[in-house]
Amino acid sequence: MAVRRLMRAVQVFEFGEPDVLKVHEDVPVPIPGKNQVLIKVHACGINPVETYIRAGVYARKPSLPYIPGSDVSGIIEKLGKDVTSFKIGDRVFATSTVTGGYADYTVSSVDTVYPLPEQLSFKQGAAISVPYFTAYRALFQKAHGKPGETVLVHGASGGVGIAACQIARAYGLTVFGTAGTNDGLDLVLQNGAHQVFNHRENDYIQKIQQATGGQGVNVILEMLANVNLRNDLPLLSVGGRVIIIGSRGPIEINPRDTMAKESSIIGVSLFSATEEDRKEAAAALFAGMEAGWLKPLIGPEYSLENAAQAHVDIIQTGGATGKMIFVI
Repeated sequence: MAVRRLMRAVQVFEFGEPDVLKVHEDVPVPIPGKNQVLIKVHACGINPVETYIRAGVYARKPSLPYIPGSDVSGIIEKLGKDVTSFKIGDRVFATSTVTGGYADYTVSSVDTVYPLPEQLSFKQGAAISVPYFTAYRALFQKAHGKPGETVLVHGASGGVGIAACQIARAYGLTVFGTAGTNDGLDLVLQNGAHQVFNHRENDYIQKIQQATGGQGVNVILEMLANVNLRNDLPLLSVGGRVIIIGSRGPIEINPRDTMAKESSIIGVSLFSATEEDRKEAAAALFAGMEAGWLKPLIGPEYSLENAAQAHVDIIQTGGATGKMIFVI
């Protein structure tokens, strides 16, 4: 009888604080099913949404126990039945996993797996999925941004923020970005923003309004709506759109702030994307890889053994710079 191979994986047996993230070294390596592939994971992205799921406060709760993680990069080790689009040994990144990405190996459905171009490292491959697909969805599928419009990326030095700046600049939008540290501001400028603003300064909202000539911004990509949404609404132009990418709690707003300008508040979630949405985004992003402007910026790196600390840091660390990843 064949003996199942074992691997390391971070498993969650109960919802709660970061310390529920435990590394186990005796987890069976998953077996790919029909139209699935087994990936030897080299790197895995760390996303704020994974902390909400782990805490049990997210709308979608996985069955316990589970392995967190969705955006992985690595090498295909085994093909499931009917897989013809990949071969063993291919370098790939995935936008989703079936069995979880905080692990040595993971299984993904082939429709969520993409070839990783040679010019991008495995670390960069793990920083494509959630940041770039989210940024594209927010900018174009939800905000319907157009060349010539002005976009404010609020919290632009994190993974999604950097991705949004690169994409918006490449597609002809005027890009404003905010960050909370000098290093963060420099990174945002280096990655596509035309102007940057320090959101720790008391008058930064007025500075942004002045930079628009009093016209307001057309689109705001909002990473922390529970802090900023009240200030976002007066910043909008006529017909302006705030796209909610992240929020860590409630906020009180005045709905009248949306009326005179006929502005909109729109939520975004990759979980709601259709297959057609994902294909469109992938095509646009691969064009960016070929053109050379899609360059994921890697932030802090962690081992699986430091998963709990990573979940603390991604929520508590101010002035995020780049995409947090596990190196496996």
